Amino acid sequence: MLGLTLGMLLASLDQTVVGTSLPRIVAVLGGMELFSWLFTAYMLAQTITIPIAGKLSDRMGRKPIFMAGMVLFMAGSLIAGFSTSMEMLIVCRFIQGLGGGALIPVAMATVADLYAPQDRGKIQGMLGAVFALSTVIGPFIGGFIVDNWDWDWVFWVNLPIGIFALIVASVKFPALERQETAPVDLLGIVTLVGALAPGLLALTWGGTTYPWTSPLILGMVAFSGIMIAAFIVVERRAADPLLPFGLFRESIFTMGSAGLFIMAVGMFGVIGFLPLFLQAVMGMSATNSGMLTIPLMIGSMVTSITSGFLLKRTGYKPWLLIGPPIMAAGMFLLSTLHAGSSPLEAVIYQAIVGLGMGAVMSNYIVAAQNVMPKSEMGVATSAMSLFRSIGGTVGITLFGAVLNNRMVAEIGANLPAEAAELLPTTSANELGNILLDPELAAIIPAFIQEAIRLSLQNSITYLFLIGAIIVAFSFITSALVRKVPLKSTEEYYGTGAEGHEISEETPGDDAKEARASVTEVPDR
Repeated sequence: MLGLTLGMLLASLDQTVVGTSLPRIVAVLGGMELFSWLFTAYMLAQTITIPIAGKLSDRMGRKPIFMAGMVLFMAGSLIAGFSTSMEMLIVCRFIQGLGGGALIPVAMATVADLYAPQDRGKIQGMLGAVFALSTVIGPFIGGFIVDNWDWDWVFWVNLPIGIFALIVASVKFPALERQETAPVDLLGIVTLVGALAPGLLALTWGGTTYPWTSPLILGMVAFSGIMIAAFIVVERRAADPLLPFGLFRESIFTMGSAGLFIMAVGMFGVIGFLPLFLQAVMGMSATNSGMLTIPLMIGSMVTSITSGFLLKRTGYKPWLLIGPPIMAAGMFLLSTLHAGSSPLEAVIYQAIVGLGMGAVMSNYIVAAQNVMPKSEMGVATSAMSLFRSIGGTVGITLFGAVLNNRMVAEIGANLPAEAAELLPTTSANELGNILLDPELAAIIPAFIQEAIRLSLQNSITYLFLIGAIIVAFSFITSALVRKVPLKSTEEYYGTGAEGHEISEETPGDDAKEARASVTEVPDR
């Protein structure tokens, strides 16, 4: 579990750690016009790898896929620190994403191998807490490194942790024997990549780098749609499909995936712009703004771990119902912040958001794993992770477009037309960076700086309000998740081939023996 946790921490941490170090990286390497690719390359590679890694881990065992992912991730991290250009760094981020995409779903599926549903909650809760920790501590670590060291250590700091995790996993990871099955669904992999890659790029570039109506964006959307249709046809005919559509016949899996998607849209859309608000509006340093997001992590860890330890008594349903309203309330309170707000207000409101987030994120997966066949545990877990990853991408893209459109309106309302025309841009991120750069801020009149700050304040808090509304909708999916008692150790390891009928002939001792044999025989 230590090796799994560290691997998952590294993979999820690298999604957020680069943000606060970006100005220093751009100052050294140049290539400001390519900076968004540092996020896009990692996100794209990770999203593509998640479903493929989950399926392959069902076929080949978890250990080789996890180890391969860790090696890829560390190789990308090592080379990234030696980058001499933005293009080289982007390639390294892509390699990191390929590795990171294998770590998270395989770690969660391995927990399902080792623990029965009644005992799995506390472990999944801990992994959920790690995911929450990385989401909010990433900006703090990135800010601390660039304030005290150099930008390359943003990537090299992964190496000692990764090496330790690799050693632990190589020694202690359960070794499942490979079992010959139908050929790998290569055509499914090709069509899935063809569907995800242009679709995610269209979401990332649309409305920013290129207009939504540009031939390139429309072409990528059309190609993605064609490949989705091809993927469906291929999967229906495949002997061993990459994503078995039979999974969606289970309503808990379907509703849980939808809930994770909705929560990720609201969560990443808000968290992605929170550091900008704390720095550009409330005037905090990169390090201090990172520290101020720690309450979000603490709140999430509290409910994630608490729900995990109480899951055997309460089941997952109560936590799925209370999480969305609490998280939505916290986001609504964040929308009331302004430049004169005290740091204590921001701390309390973020802690409330974290409490709601921790109650839900891992419990959706626990609920689905409880009813999934063990032979498809990896692909089911990775599919849910895929929906969460896509939701985060949609959230950041959607909220970024809304933010920039809102900034145009706010600048027009807060500045005279002749002054607004002098601004080099209306991009919220770029205007925020101008306020944070002492040299640029020194040449801008004070009244224009205040107008920019007020416009940023109103625009970002508007996003927080939208995030609250979006997250509240996940209450509907939570309400539709069936309440199914969690399987005990005897029930889980005594299940039939399809994972739904319990063998009454398997006594407790045999179940324990079956559980121990997970190190010797494959899931299938």
